[in-house]
Amino acid sequence: MNFDRELDARGLSCPLPILKTKKTLNELASGQVLKVIATDPGSIKDMQAFANQTGNELLSSTQESKDYVFFLKKK
Repeated sequence: MNFDRELDARGLSCPLPILKTKKTLNELASGQVLKVIATDPGSIKDMQAFANQTGNELLSSTQESKDYVFFLKKK
């Protein structure tokens, strides 16, 4: 999937992946896509809840080995 920016949140635990995701999305223009890589299993539910609460679209949520990879489209 094409993306405009990547955020490496590996090794960070809740709530840091979400806080860093929010900060990075604020730096993007509407319609741009952010790729987030995290290792915290809680980030799966957190990213979905974050997308629902903020109106940003969670395009994809997958697990690759020990990493969780998310693609979010800024509203």
